[in-house]
Amino acid sequence: MPPIIGGVILAYRKKIIAGASIAGLFLALQLLANHFQITYYTLLIILVFGVFFLYKSIIEKAYLAFIKSSAMVAVALLLAFSTNITSLWLVYEYGKESMRGKSELTSDKDNKTGGLDKDYATAWSYGVSETWTFLIPNFMGGSSQGDAGKNSATYKALKEQGIPNADEISKQLPLYWGDQPYTAGPVYIGAIIFFLFVFGLFYVKGHIKWWLLTVTIFSILLGWGKNFMFFTDLFLDYFPGYDKFRSVSMILIIAEFAMPLLGILALKQFIESVEDKARFMKAFKIAIASVGGILLIFAVMPGMFFSFSAVVDAQLTSSGWPDFLLNAVKEDRKSMLTSDAFRSLIFVLIFAGTMLAFYFKKLSVKYVYIALSVLLLLDMWTVNKRYLNNDNFMAKRDVTTPFKPSQADNQILQDKDPNYRVLNLSVSTFNDASTSYFHKSIGGYHGAKMKRYQELIERQISKNNMSVLNMLNTRYFIVPMKDQAPVVQRNYGALGNAWFVKNYKLVENADSEIVALDKFNPIETLIVDKRFENEVKGFIQNMDSTATISLSEYKPNHLTYKSKSSVEQLTAFSEIYYNSGKGWNAYLDGKPVNHFRANYVLRAMKIPVGEHTIEFKFEPMAYGIGEKISLTSSALLILMCLGAVVLEFKSKK
Repeated sequence: MPPIIGGVILAYRKKIIAGASIAGLFLALQLLANHFQITYYTLLIILVFGVFFLYKSIIEKAYLAFIKSSAMVAVALLLAFSTNITSLWLVYEYGKESMRGKSELTSDKDNKTGGLDKDYATAWSYGVSETWTFLIPNFMGGSSQGDAGKNSATYKALKEQGIPNADEISKQLPLYWGDQPYTAGPVYIGAIIFFLFVFGLFYVKGHIKWWLLTVTIFSILLGWGKNFMFFTDLFLDYFPGYDKFRSVSMILIIAEFAMPLLGILALKQFIESVEDKARFMKAFKIAIASVGGILLIFAVMPGMFFSFSAVVDAQLTSSGWPDFLLNAVKEDRKSMLTSDAFRSLIFVLIFAGTMLAFYFKKLSVKYVYIALSVLLLLDMWTVNKRYLNNDNFMAKRDVTTPFKPSQADNQILQDKDPNYRVLNLSVSTFNDASTSYFHKSIGGYHGAKMKRYQELIERQISKNNMSVLNMLNTRYFIVPMKDQAPVVQRNYGALGNAWFVKNYKLVENADSEIVALDKFNPIETLIVDKRFENEVKGFIQNMDSTATISLSEYKPNHLTYKSKSSVEQLTAFSEIYYNSGKGWNAYLDGKPVNHFRANYVLRAMKIPVGEHTIEFKFEPMAYGIGEKISLTSSALLILMCLGAVVLEFKSKK
């Protein structure tokens, strides 16, 4: 993110080719990292910068320079996107079919967007008061499960009550009391950086300050998500692409970029213009009074503002937690806030003193930089070590075998036919991917799961609809047992990879299609949306008790079936259907044929009389075309960067 934005700024500061080349190169690398949510936020920062620079250009009547810079930056960014066109194109195409695309179901309209459902997109919304973690890391207790230590109120309470394993219990306490379902840690900008940011608001002049302040405020308001739903709705409903991303609190990365930049820029200007005494003193007094005052208030009397109660506390009480233990946890939450407020105050006062010493010529500039480096390292390192430390690392041998098979897994693996699926109910079925390490799984997790399959989970699989589980070829269940290891249950109703269906039922739309799965027999009836009526028209129910179909070869991108029948057969395949044009093509004896969707998610096809080979091949058009565009664009971007180096060298010479 920093070199992309730095390149854009450079391009608007008359280093057009050099700046555009830097921005284009690093945007291409960022896109290659495949985290498009961060790229989206990067482009938001650039967009706001462009608006402020346009205003500046209008005031200064520098229209031509603005147009030249904008055009060259646009070309560079376009080349960066084109170098990654294959992945971008495929994400765009398949994103429509995922949870990030629009649902065809009409229920719960108020919760729908053109992408993720609102409640899902805003589940991880940062709390309004939680924003103080920018300045005080443990303002909300840190992580959902934390170690309060042996000096904590909880540890002492456990010892007083004679409860065994006090050490272990105090290491896994529900210390977080914010608005998010759970968290691994806070967004902490740094006490010194926060102080410098506030100082910069009153010291730095010009459009750069207003740009950085604007994007900081935007990211905070959007990071609040459901806690500031008016603003969130505005972006979800009207800002292109915003509804594709979950975890709205991730947008706080914009503040994590903008606040340090403005803070360090303020420090730079102060060091270079120390003679501007009136401006410095005004900004310094406001910053130290506001930041120091806030820290002092939270350090001395946090109980005046908060009860330190969490949403999870009610669940703990209902599960049998005694009042003395819950009260002790609340006391620890309070003490964590207090101690970290004092901690931040100390860092701020030390560096503020350093700035004053430089201002009064008691320190040279190199000692200011040394003090800044040491204090920032101490501040950030010690906080980061709370959440990333030796406990987060493991031996290399453990990484090569991340999962060990359970007794249930070993029992299922005795079945040498690989063409079946497993539903593991002993784990969080649809948030855990470990089952897929050993078996083809009904469950698993992905942040962009296919939308229709997710809807099938919510409406049918979660209700243990055996007809649906049978059509998904669920041969085995792993079932948890109280005080025992999970056991395996064999499902003899699983329908296999493909089967012939006697008749079909037409339905009006997606709503009626998923409802029709409530009560149906998948081996007797195929549920078909009216959009595919032509695919089943003319089918006449005939019986051939000797007809067969089986999967003869399985690859993730190539499935082969063999069929034999004396009559035309309507066939269901236990594989997920994708809309036409998404790459999955069907072939009958080597010739392309149509297939269609049935039973809300499955593939189906009419197979004529006789012996046939049916194939499904994954042949996405976007991949072949995209790779050619990518190669050409990469060459052009490299040439542009080389040209910028040559021009820069000549100008320096």
